[in-house]
Amino acid sequence: MDWLNTLLFDGSSVAHIVLLYSFVIAAGVLLGKIKIFGISLGVTFVLFVGILCGHFGFTGDTPILNFIQDFGLILFVFCIGLQVGPSFFSSFKKGGLSMNVVALGIVVLNIAVALLLYYSLSGRVSLPMMVGVLCGAVTNTPGLGAANEALSQLEYSGPQIAMGYACAYPLGVIGIIGSIIAVKYICRVNLKKEEEEIANQESANPHLKPFMMHLEVHNEAIAGKKLLEIRDMLSRDFVCSRILQNGHVSIPTKDTVFNLGDQLFIVCAEDDSEAIIAFIGSRIEVDWDSQDTPMVSRRILVTQSKMNGKQLGEMHFRTMYGVNVTRVNRSGMDLFASRNLTLQIGDRVMVVGPQDAVERVANLLGNSLKRLDHPNIVTIFIGIFLGILFGSLPVAFPGVPTPVKLGLAGGPLIVAILIGRFGYKLKLVTYTTLSANLMLREIGIALFLASVGIKAGANFVQTVVEGDGLLYVGCGFLITIIPLLVMGVIGRMAYKINYFTLMGLLAGSTTDPPALAYANQAASNNAPAVGYSTVYPLSMFLRILSAQLLILFFAS
Repeated sequence: MDWLNTLLFDGSSVAHIVLLYSFVIAAGVLLGKIKIFGISLGVTFVLFVGILCGHFGFTGDTPILNFIQDFGLILFVFCIGLQVGPSFFSSFKKGGLSMNVVALGIVVLNIAVALLLYYSLSGRVSLPMMVGVLCGAVTNTPGLGAANEALSQLEYSGPQIAMGYACAYPLGVIGIIGSIIAVKYICRVNLKKEEEEIANQESANPHLKPFMMHLEVHNEAIAGKKLLEIRDMLSRDFVCSRILQNGHVSIPTKDTVFNLGDQLFIVCAEDDSEAIIAFIGSRIEVDWDSQDTPMVSRRILVTQSKMNGKQLGEMHFRTMYGVNVTRVNRSGMDLFASRNLTLQIGDRVMVVGPQDAVERVANLLGNSLKRLDHPNIVTIFIGIFLGILFGSLPVAFPGVPTPVKLGLAGGPLIVAILIGRFGYKLKLVTYTTLSANLMLREIGIALFLASVGIKAGANFVQTVVEGDGLLYVGCGFLITIIPLLVMGVIGRMAYKINYFTLMGLLAGSTTDPPALAYANQAASNNAPAVGYSTVYPLSMFLRILSAQLLILFFAS
C-alpha cells in the first residue's frame, strides 16, 4: 500500500499535488453553489475546503504551493485587467465621475477603519492580519493575493493572513447586502419614485447610439450640393448609406450630389437626429427592397488581425468597395460608425451595399468565427511578461526602508489594463471571448485560493477556537458596514444618485457579485448593473494596489 500512502501524503509527488488540488477545487466549487438565505460564496468556498484539507495534514512542499499560488494569482489579475481595460478610463466621464468619487470614498474609509482598529487594539492584531481581515471584509480575493505577495517581499514569517480573510469573508457578504438595505431606510427611499425617475431619464436623455431614419430632401439650400459639403455645412457626423434618385438606388459617396426629392437612409447619433431632419427634410417610409437595385445589409465579424487598430476613415469603404458602414457592435453595444472609430478584433460591422460588394468586404474583414474563437495566447503571455518586469521595478520612497514594488499582482494588473485599452495601437489582438476570459480567471483564482487554504489550514482551527477568530469577525464587520453606510448616505443625499444605481455602486465598490445579484433581483431595470460596471474597474484596481501598499508602507 506504499503507492496509496505516497499518493495521499507525499508532498513532493506530482500525482499527490494534482490529486489534492483537484479535490479541493472540485469540492469547493460544488459546495460554493449552495445558497443560504439566497446567498452563496461561489468559488471562495475553495479556500475553506483547502483549509480543511490542510488541517488534516493533506499538503505539499512549500515551494510547489507558492508557485501554484503565484501563477494562479497572475492569471486571475491579468484577465481582470483585460476585462476592465477598455472601460477603465471612460468610466470617469460625465456621471461616472461622481459615482467613482463615492466608490473612492468607500475604499479610503475601509482602509481608515482598518488602521483605526489596528492602532486601537494596541498590537493585539498584527497589521498583516488586519489587512487580511480588510480583504475578507470587502470580499476582495485579489487584494488578499496582492497582500500575500507583498509579504513575501518582506520575508514575512508570521501567521497566514488568509485566516483573517476567511473569518471576515462570510459576514462581509452579509454586511454588504445589509448596508444596501439599511441605506434605503436611512434615506427613506421611495422605490416607486426611483423607478419612475429611471424611466424618465431613459426617455428624456438621448444616447449616443446609432439612430436610423429615412428622409426626403426638402431644403433648397442643399440642392446641387455634394454630400461632403452638406456634412460640413451641418457640422454633424452622419452616414448616408443609401440614396434613391430618379428611381435608382445607389451607395452615395462624398461626391454624390443631392437634389430635391431624393430619398435617403441616414444613420447618426440619436442626439443629432433632430438637427439633421430640420436641415435636410422630413421623415418618410421607403421600401428599399422593392427598388431596382436592392441593397443588402449584413453584420460582418472583424477577425483579420491586420484590421485591428485601423480607423474606419482610412478604409475608404465607399470609394473602394461601394458599401457603407452604418454602425459597429462591440461587446453587445452598438456604436455609431464615425470616421475616427477604431476597429478592434471581435467587432461586428453593419455593412450596406450590393451583394457582391458586401462579400468583398467580408473577405477583407475576415468574418471567420472559427478564427475568433481561437485564443490569442501570444498577447496574454506578452502581457504577463511585461507585467512581471513592470511589477519587479523597485521604487524608493522617503522614510520607507524597503523599495516598493507593484509585484506579481500590481504589475500584471496595470499592464493588462493598458493593453486592454491601448493594445491595438501596438497591433496586439486583445480580444478574447467572454467564456475564455472567464475560464482563465476561474482557474487562476481557484488555484490561488486552494494554495492559500492548504497553507493556512494547519493552524486555522486553533486560531479561531483558541485565538482571535471572533475578534477578526467583529473587526471585519465594522470595516464592511461603516464605510458603506457613510458613503451610501452621502451618495444618496449629496450626489443625488438614484437608489437603484446606488445599489450597484455599493456592490461594485466592494467587487461583490452576490450583492449585485441581490440588487438585480430587487430592481426592475438595469440601473444596478450600470452602477456596478461604472465603479468596478477603479475599485478593483484600488483594492489590489492598496492592500499591497498597506503592507509595504506600514509593515516594513
